[in-house]
Amino acid sequence: MLLMIHGAVVGLLVILGIVFLKGKGAFLIAGYNTASKAEKEKIDEKKLCRCMSKLMFALAGCFFVILLSDIFNRMWILWLGLGMVFAVSIGGIIYINTGDRIKK
Repeated sequence: MLLMIHGAVVGLLVILGIVFLKGKGAFLIAGYNTASKAEKEKIDEKKLCRCMSKLMFALAGCFFVILLSDIFNRMWILWLGLGMVFAVSIGGIIYINTGDRIKK
């Protein structure tokens, strides 16, 4: 059962990564979705979607490691995957929000 859930999460993250890679789905990004029109005009939507695509693919890889922990029944692989999820999430948020990576 847990194997199917982790597999579904990996699949969902890959699908989201593909959607963002095509430059679509900006409405799914909570901070961008709730921003005012003036704030949205300052952000390049295509760059934002590309950054989010990379983040989704990286998180899919992390959850794939967690999926492997279910397959091999090894707890250390689970902890490795959870650490990777934490590091990629925090690192990705910092990377996207620092500098002018998504500005027009």
